[in-house]
Amino acid sequence: VQLQASGGGLVQAGDSLRLSCTASGIIFGENTMAWYRQAPGKQRDLVARITPYFSTTYADSVKGRFTISRSNAKNTVYLQMNSLTPEDTAVYYCTVTIRGVASWGQGTQVTVSS
Repeated sequence: VQLQASGGGLVQAGDSLRLSCTASGIIFGENTMAWYRQAPGKQRDLVARITPYFSTTYADSVKGRFTISRSNAKNTVYLQMNSLTPEDTAVYYCTVTIRGVASWGQGTQVTVSS
């Protein structure tokens, strides 16, 4: 399984970013995909999740601001992040768990300045 994340960067508070994560080595359309994030000195936390049936789950801290979506044709999961705040600063990881084994992408840094 390989997960390649991209789209991070340095933005100002209130700006938007869209993260992408392309998967290979899996039957993408059959798997739940998720985004996690980890800020310095903190644990890695779930940001959003999308099932093969396009059902979504969000952390309370991002509800109404972030949108997770997927393109099964492109083997890609997206995270649209709007109204970013400095508290969103973290490394963002995409992940998939297959038969109890989690695979992680390399992470993409998102930095939001005030």
